[in-house]
Amino acid sequence: MAKQTVAEQFVDILVRAGVRRLYGVVGDSLNPVVDAIRRNSAIDWIQVRHEETAAFAAGAEAQLTGSLAACAGSCGPGNLHLINGLFDAHRSMAPVLALASHIPSSEIGTTFFQETHPDRLFVECSHYSELISSTRQMPRVLQTAIQHAIGQSGVAVVSLPGDIAAEPAPERAIEHALVTARPSVRPGDTELDALAAMIDEADKVTLFCGSGTAGAHAEVMEFAERVKSPVGHALRGKEWIQYDSPYDVGMSGLLGYGAAYEATHECDLLILLGTDFPYNAFLPDDVKIVQVDVRPEHLGRRTTLDLAVWGDVRETLRGLIPKVRPKENRKFLDRMLKKHAEALEGVVKAYTRKVEKHTPIHPEYVASVLDEEADDDAVFTVDTGMCNVWAARYLTPNGRRRVIGSFSHGSMANALPQAIGAQFIDRRRQVVSMSGDGGFSMLMGDFLTLVQYDLPVKVVLFNNSSLGMVELEMLVSGLPSYGTTNQNPDFSAIARAAGAHGVRVEKPKQLRGALRDAFRHKGPALVDIVTDPNALSMPPKISAEMVSGFALSAGKMVLDGGVGRMLQMARSNLRNIPRP
Repeated sequence: MAKQTVAEQFVDILVRAGVRRLYGVVGDSLNPVVDAIRRNSAIDWIQVRHEETAAFAAGAEAQLTGSLAACAGSCGPGNLHLINGLFDAHRSMAPVLALASHIPSSEIGTTFFQETHPDRLFVECSHYSELISSTRQMPRVLQTAIQHAIGQSGVAVVSLPGDIAAEPAPERAIEHALVTARPSVRPGDTELDALAAMIDEADKVTLFCGSGTAGAHAEVMEFAERVKSPVGHALRGKEWIQYDSPYDVGMSGLLGYGAAYEATHECDLLILLGTDFPYNAFLPDDVKIVQVDVRPEHLGRRTTLDLAVWGDVRETLRGLIPKVRPKENRKFLDRMLKKHAEALEGVVKAYTRKVEKHTPIHPEYVASVLDEEADDDAVFTVDTGMCNVWAARYLTPNGRRRVIGSFSHGSMANALPQAIGAQFIDRRRQVVSMSGDGGFSMLMGDFLTLVQYDLPVKVVLFNNSSLGMVELEMLVSGLPSYGTTNQNPDFSAIARAAGAHGVRVEKPKQLRGALRDAFRHKGPALVDIVTDPNALSMPPKISAEMVSGFALSAGKMVLDGGVGRMLQMARSNLRNIPRP
């Protein structure tokens, strides 16, 4: 019986850790591993056209499943292409294992062809990055990398020379039981008692929620009712906390809306739940602040805290709720709910006035119709830039939909690659890539990956022939827009030439039918929508520092746009206010 190679051992360990796909581009130093995958029915090699796509796809898969995902790049330039997607995965706290295959081990340090030092290069975007220089290091280094990725929710990188991958695995290799799930973290009673005392003393409490509230919706709602608190959210918290919330006051940040800013500044006690919200200019400096986070390194790094609580949001609230006295006075909550509804009423006309006749098409209208037509359990992947704005304001969360974007790293071209990873998890679930023309064209080659694997991803392309967010930054800085215009082809024709469904929409009345046709199509589809490049409208008082530093004064919006169905929810929440 042939002895197992290091590459085969490597693949077997990935399978034991729950990895079902390895995204990448083949290459000589990677060939032993790819061949081992070819002979292992428990894992698939997913061939993409660019390694950056591989890393983004793995990151999206990890974010959606909560389990380890993996990507790979060949030596030198191959694995270097992974780095941007790995930065995104790491900052999104997605457990991803990256294989950076390497030049022949005997040539390391000689400036050999395609030589880099991946074990050094990936240090900043990983919790663990190590080189396997001997077969005797397997499988311990790989197992250690997996534990880092899962245990610390981020990226781990293993650099493996191709010649070592092809060698026989050592006898009596040490393989230990792999931990593939994170534990719950509950704060101590001392911290819970201190927090309960602060809440009982405060008259006005506001909750501000981030992605760390995933899985804690019921507990947040119960707690908000107990202390009569308005509930705001950061962009990454929107999908987890906004739906079915009678306490919702919107979102804070540059893309924010509603009364979230006011609620966080007019309270006595602000409780940050599972958020590493980085824009401290939006946070108050004259109220008491408590932060709850499962990552202790997040505590207090954005603003001065009066109390830091290390724990899962759900476990923390479960322990806290019985300790807190119920509040009866809901004047603050009701006032914030009214402010929120008024703020949304004030901007709603911006996207309803003659939009069905306006050409080029209002992007707000596109996002609003997309929200109505997409499935209730759709996965949306969202390009950085203006697509972030439309997703933040128009996609309606319901507890079943997911929204994935480069929300922490802010990379262009993320939506299509992330849609690939999302669709491989479940081909029956609707996956929609909200792409800008700039981001889509940057990694457009991987549209061919959709065709090659017949992935039914629907690309909804907001095509304004410009880099809209960059243009906004220039305008606010008093600079004429320069270098922001794209000369674009008919992207739908490119899609059809590639073998996919493609349609171009230039008139509003064509939009709904085009989206429905694309959603009904069983394979990949692209809807190229020509949108208005002049959709930006600046408020009267905003400075360059406000945009570049993401600092915004209360009640100001960078873009004059609507808020979709969120207005309906705000109106309905007003019914919860007791009548005198």
